Amino acid sequence: MTRSPILKALSSMRRSGARTLLMGGQACVFYGAAEFSRDLDLLILADAGSLARVDAALTELQAQGIAVPPFRQEFLDRGHAVHFRCRAEEVSGLRIDLMSRLRGLPGFAALWDRRTTIEVEGTQIDLLSIPDLVRAKKTQRDKDWPMIRRLLERAYFELPENPSPADVSFLLRELRTAELLGELVQRFPALASEVANERAATRAALDGDENGILAALGSEETQEREADRAYWAPLKSELEALRRSR
Repeated sequence: MTRSPILKALSSMRRSGARTLLMGGQACVFYGAAEFSRDLDLLILADAGSLARVDAALTELQAQGIAVPPFRQEFLDRGHAVHFRCRAEEVSGLRIDLMSRLRGLPGFAALWDRRTTIEVEGTQIDLLSIPDLVRAKKTQRDKDWPMIRRLLERAYFELPENPSPADVSFLLRELRTAELLGELVQRFPALASEVANERAATRAALDGDENGILAALGSEETQEREADRAYWAPLKSELEALRRSR
């Protein structure tokens, strides 16, 4: 059976010794919140040694840089994504996007410490944790918001019988399904009351106000989309300057 190009690329990265965290659509696939993803999005540790190991894996995959910026630490440190297209036979056409910083999230070391590790067809894969992936997917792109909702629904339905307060608080702060948020506040009213001081959607759920929940969720999404646009605006300007200089 032909091995998945995604798994082949992840295996090459792991053999190189580079520390990488799977994020994006493919991470959602492994968490059961998406059906497929065409690309491979990786968060990488951006220091000289790690970048050399990533570069070795890219060479093995015959990955060529596409567009701008080039694969250099200075651009990764500023928050840019660096893009590649693979040419090796087993991964031909696979796009790989690399980043080392994500809006609203701490540095790589903290994300690495709370990662999720799974094994797929003999390949060990390190993923962003669900809370970090939810944060990372809060972008201006339409396709990301349904994935966030499904990630959170999956986390809700996988809660153990006696979940930890941290897990419950996370869902009270993040759930984007009105019905499930309503159920959760009924199960954990004390924690919900605490979170309601900070989140309008949770407060509306405590009041049994479904329209209020939906309005608050819409407001949250609008604010995150605007924040993401503001974050990327100067980076896009830098890319345009790079394109013109070429």
